[in-house]
This record gives sequence, structure tokens and C-alpha cells, in this order.
Amino acid sequence: MTTASKPASPIIESRDQLIQSFARGEKPKDAWRIGTEHEKFVYANGDHHAPSYDEPSGIRALLGELEQYGWKPVLEGGKPIAMSGADGSISLEPAGQFELSGAPLDNLHETCAETGRHLDQVKAAGEKLGIGFLGLGMWPDKTRAELPTMPKGRYAIMLRHMPRVGSMGLDMMLRTCTIQVNLDYASEADMAKKFRVGLALQPLATALFANSPFTEGKPNGMLSYRSHIWSDTDPHRTGMLPFVFEDGFGYERYAEYALDVPMYFVYRDGKYIDAAGLSFRDFLKGELSILPGEKPTLDDWTDHLSTAFPEVRLKTFLEMRGADGGPWNRICALPALWVGLLYDQNALDAAWDLIKDWTIDERQALRDAVPKLGLDAPIAGGGKLRDIAGAALDIASAGLSARARLNRAGDNETGFLDPLREIVRSGKVPAQVLLDRYHGVWGGDVSKVYDEASF
Repeated sequence: MTTASKPASPIIESRDQLIQSFARGEKPKDAWRIGTEHEKFVYANGDHHAPSYDEPSGIRALLGELEQYGWKPVLEGGKPIAMSGADGSISLEPAGQFELSGAPLDNLHETCAETGRHLDQVKAAGEKLGIGFLGLGMWPDKTRAELPTMPKGRYAIMLRHMPRVGSMGLDMMLRTCTIQVNLDYASEADMAKKFRVGLALQPLATALFANSPFTEGKPNGMLSYRSHIWSDTDPHRTGMLPFVFEDGFGYERYAEYALDVPMYFVYRDGKYIDAAGLSFRDFLKGELSILPGEKPTLDDWTDHLSTAFPEVRLKTFLEMRGADGGPWNRICALPALWVGLLYDQNALDAAWDLIKDWTIDERQALRDAVPKLGLDAPIAGGGKLRDIAGAALDIASAGLSARARLNRAGDNETGFLDPLREIVRSGKVPAQVLLDRYHGVWGGDVSKVYDEASF
């Protein structure tokens, strides 16, 4: 989401304030909420091109159409670059990927209803403008050069900086879509355990949601190319964070990690100032070269935390970041997986038991293998990821049952796991189904994916 105009924020006088920024996220269990984010590709119905911001029936026009549903524009440089409303916020990814960052909600029934409202709204707007929405993890047919860029200052800085630090950062920005879920914690110890389980089992989510097997019209050799892209985006701000599993891990250790993540920008007077590659530690000392003598505010720290991209990210909540974009039912399934595993203590303990003996090297090896192999990736102790997938879903289901959040029909939340159970039962992740179609009834024509993977 963009960092539009902000009220004055306190200047950071000590490192304790950095640590307290995480402690402020602590909530009692009855106040834990679910925040779901999902992105989708926007395309013109006629020729499947990605609309630019200003073209007729483009991204700006799409934002404008949503005002009729109560969404209010968020401006940057006088241009609408996001929308705010009762269902959270709508924002633009660098090439116009359309994102809903949902409101913090009590249960998955509310989450799925929110998703349905949003998709109904954008589809109605799309029908008027002649545009559609594609649920995949990566553009199946577009080169970087064919894609537009959105008028957001932070993206301009990132687009310049990415090629300096990795070969695939521009692909991450321009050609990928994801589903994420944001979850709460009760204490520092609760955060640490959820972080560890989330990191260790993030490759399972990547496998179950793997949905990006095509690049520029052909199979790319991966099941989740989106996940593979992160392996060479920027090593200073990505990865599996081995230190999370060290004794004593907590807020202070994550703050130290974040301080070592190179900066992207500082936001001042409605503009993004390029700070790419500079040190937040220097900023704390008033020695940032672009703002000599000035010290950061808590808003600057919040902005900086949003520029780290590990598999799980800590802010005042935990973000689960391993899943490819996909269709409506999998948007609801991702929060179901993580809420089931992390929001019930018995489930959290059981999930920890699944992975607690894995070494740093074994966790990394699984992360490295999953983009290509999916559920066939080898796991610690022998066997494959598919061998524990069913057990993880059983744990999640038990966790959701224990929450006992019922809809009006009396159903609990466990049904939202059904798409994932079907994947495990069939033995094929979504990308493998698409590849079967490509080599079969599509006759090698990847454009057929628009018929089958659109919302």
C-alpha cells in the first residue's frame, strides 16, 4: 500500500522504540484477526495486453469505476494510486497488478465474503471497461518490455535499484502475483513460535499454491516460478532467516536484522527520496547522506520494515508470503491453512512437532527444491513433502474446528481447506494441472489459460 500523506510521527530516540514497535502488535487471543491480501493480473479482453495507467479503459479508469462502491481514492502526486474503504484497501503493484489488502476480520467466513464482494466489484467494472482479471502466480505470456509501470514514487526507486542486486528483481515487481495472510500474536514468545512454524512450513504453502509454470508463452521448468524468482531478487532482504530458529530469538533480533536491510527510500513532503542501498543505522545516528543531521521517525521505521521480503515478515503482525496467486477458492484456502495451524495452541504445538528437528540446511534445501518439484521435494529424514502435507492439513483442520467460528448455516471454517485436500488427494499441484492442459487439450497454446484461469 502506498504511504500517502501522514501526520507527524515521533522521532526515534532509542533502539528500544524499534523493539517496542513490534511489542505494540501484541493482542489477546480474542482480539486476533485475519488480514488477507491477494493480487491478480489485469488484461484487455481483446488482445490480452496489460493496460497502462492512463490509457482509455486502463488502470486509472478501473480505480475510478470502483468509487461507486464507496471506495475513496488515495492520491500521490495528484494521481489516484490506491483506494480505501470498509473492506481495507486496493493498491497497485508495479505493473498494474490489482491488489486487495483486506480488513482485519474475525473469521474465514468474513474473509471469503470480503473476497467475493471485491471480485464482484472489479468484475463488474471490468465488464464495463473491457478488461479481465487473471489468477496466476506469474504472467504466462508477457515479457518485461511489454508491461507498463505505475506512477508510484517508491516503485520508480525500486525499478532502478533491483538490477543492481539481483537478476530477477524486475520479474518479481512486474510479472508476479501472490496471496498473503497477516496474523496476530499474543506475546514475544508466541510470535517466535509462529514465526518458526511459518518459516519451516512456508515451502508447503508454496507447493500447494504453485501456479506459475509458464514464462513468455512456454513452460519454464518450474511449478512456482514466482517462488524461484525470489532466489535472486536481493539476498539482503529475502530468504528463510536462519536466525529465527536460534535460542533467544525475539523482537530485538528481528530489529537488528531489519537494520541491516539496505534502505530504499525516505518519504518526505509527499515525495519519495531515493535512499537505495543506504543504511538505516546511519539514519539513526543522523548521518544519512541524503538527509544530513536528520533522524528517522517511527513512520520511517514502519516504511523500512515494508522493504524486507523474507518468506515470513514481522511488522506488528506476521505475514505469510509463500503462495502464488490463484482462483477465488484458493484465496480463501491460504488463510484457512495458516489460521488453522497458528491460531490454536494445540495445533501450533503439533505443527511445531512436525518440523522442530529440521536443521537449517534441511529447511533451506526444502525451500530451494519446492519451486521446481512441488510436493515431490525431499524433506528431512527421508520421504517427500507430500508425505507430511496431509498431516499438516489435518492439524490445520483440527485448529479450525477448535476455533468453532460458525456461519449462519452452522458450518465451521474447515471447509475452506477442501481445495488443498483435493490437491493432496490428486497428487498434482495447480501448476501441474495447467501443464497437463498445455500439453493436452490446449495444444501448446498458452493463451488458453485466459479462458480457464480468469476470475
